[in-house]
Amino acid sequence: MSQTKKSKPKMRRSKVRIFIFVGILIILIPFIILGVILIQASMSTGKPILGDRFKNDLNPAITSEQLKEISTKIKGQSNVDSVDVSLKTATLRVYVDVSDASSEQQVMDMSKSAYQDVISILDVNTYFTQHDGKEMYDIEIHAYNQDKNTEENFIYVITNKNSSMEKEHSQVVSKALDPELAQQLRDDVLERENKKKQKATEPTDLEVQGQETEESTTTNP
Repeated sequence: MSQTKKSKPKMRRSKVRIFIFVGILIILIPFIILGVILIQASMSTGKPILGDRFKNDLNPAITSEQLKEISTKIKGQSNVDSVDVSLKTATLRVYVDVSDASSEQQVMDMSKSAYQDVISILDVNTYFTQHDGKEMYDIEIHAYNQDKNTEENFIYVITNKNSSMEKEHSQVVSKALDPELAQQLRDDVLERENKKKQKATEPTDLEVQGQETEESTTTNP
């Protein structure tokens, strides 16, 4: 009889432990799931999310060897200081830094020449033109003669072609299409800056009151 009474408390204690363990596990499950999600998110940070936007497109693909060949060929031209070639998602961008003394026409010619160098390696109809309903690469050639756009002789030319265009297009983006409007905008900016400077030098109401108090104190001994 006594053995039966002793066994019952043991069974109860074991059941209590099981219930406690299950309860703790139920409480921890959401935190475990959240931790896994956070770890996965941190591991994928900085990686582009491409999805299926270019599924079955961009075929054939541009290789890293071809990018190196493009860079080497453009660097071989005279008047070139540096070349940077990048391929992000579906756009090939080539940045050509020419000598500072280059004229607008020279920068324009370099942009077009660099474009010809690219399509001599990557056929324009194969890589930069849509065919059979498939999207292909876009191309941009950036040629400039100054590192900072604040320089007086700054010239920047872009030659571009997306896969839906029949022919490339070149434009001097550093020169305003409407010079009068551009000058008006510059004047407006300058006027706002002058007003800010003038307002900053004007005394505040408290300063004016303080000056008046000092004057009244000195006149009334």
